[in-house]
Amino acid sequence: MTLAQLVNVLYNVVDRMYIGRIPENATLALTGLGLCLPIITMVIAFANLYGMGGAPLCSIARGRGEAEEAESIMGNSFTLMMLTGVALMVFCYLFKKPMLYLFGASDVTYPYANDYLTIYLLGTLFVMTGLGMNSFVNSQGFGRVGMLTVVLGAVANIILDPIFIFVLDMGVRGAAIATVISQMLSTIWILTFLTGSRAILRLRLSAMRLKLDRVRRIVTLGTAGFMMSVTNSLVQILCNATLQSTGGDLYVGVMTILNSVREVIQLPISGLTNSAQPVMGFNYGAEEYGRVKQGIRFLSVATIGYTVTAWGLVHLFPVFFIHLFNHEAQLVEAAVPAMRIYFFGFFMMALQMIGQSVFVALGKSRQAIFFSMLRKVIIVAPLTILLPMIPALGTNGVFLAEPVSNFIGGAACFLTMLHIVWRELTRREQLAGQV
Repeated sequence: MTLAQLVNVLYNVVDRMYIGRIPENATLALTGLGLCLPIITMVIAFANLYGMGGAPLCSIARGRGEAEEAESIMGNSFTLMMLTGVALMVFCYLFKKPMLYLFGASDVTYPYANDYLTIYLLGTLFVMTGLGMNSFVNSQGFGRVGMLTVVLGAVANIILDPIFIFVLDMGVRGAAIATVISQMLSTIWILTFLTGSRAILRLRLSAMRLKLDRVRRIVTLGTAGFMMSVTNSLVQILCNATLQSTGGDLYVGVMTILNSVREVIQLPISGLTNSAQPVMGFNYGAEEYGRVKQGIRFLSVATIGYTVTAWGLVHLFPVFFIHLFNHEAQLVEAAVPAMRIYFFGFFMMALQMIGQSVFVALGKSRQAIFFSMLRKVIIVAPLTILLPMIPALGTNGVFLAEPVSNFIGGAACFLTMLHIVWRELTRREQLAGQV
């Protein structure tokens, strides 16, 4: 599953890598693509709402031996993805232009953003299904199949992008077409598996009928992952809008690169935390509390070690990471100091993701939702608006908001998780030993 997330790096950012190398107006095209990120993130947020909400419940039900309920949870999640996907697509088409200008578009960058988004939205249902239902493949223990879902889409996107962008000379529209086709292939693969004989839990029509209590549990638990994505979208909007007013299109382009680099180095952490959730959820449902604690220990050591290394590499070699997406001298010059500020203390983000992952895996939705809101809504959003008002900071204030939130939000989430979850697991272990 972690390997799948590493491959998924290419899926998410390969469009931006190619667009940053088109012969004419590469920076403007890349900036236009960056303006679409909040909408793309919003679609992913709804996939997470049902996928990350249903999959841990599915794992817990399997751990308890309740196979029929586990299938019903998966079927209800699929229905919710389909209904929401259609509604999202219609809404975004209706309000596409005002949203893009609200997100920081200018008259120069809007045409590029519009060209990409108009085509990308056609694949909304594929994004919802491919991303959301893959969680249910992983929750059944088929990590290799889940990896192949991502690999299929990523490889197709890498092959098709240069054909549509450069050979057929379609620019950003070509990137969007390649992405939609790749997402469609992933969806066909995953639905074929979940309706086939190899799956432990199958996607059946009889399980797709919505039940209010089941929907409530899915949405309640999935709200944590949903809020993480929604608040990421909110912060992207605020960052782009603030940078447009304080620095212009150039700094919106810088933020696009920073977001892209963050996706590259953050996705391995997502792989570890997401793959740990079904393991911890299953063992929690099976009352194997020692194994849950072992999972938390491993997750903490692995993710903190990785993020410290990643921070060091980004700080020492910022130009290398920037050149993955753009070579324009003016953009590189502006992006280097911004990157060092933005990624300062990056390892603290791992603490947030560890705590969040444990809360979701064990069905503790209240804590997961609170810490999603704390870091982005209560800390980052206000700082993104306020810090650039300090004359000495200017555009750097936007980039500074991220590390400040990582230190405060990450520490608070991780320490609270240890205080609540670790103590509960220890107490349950002791009670089980007495019995």
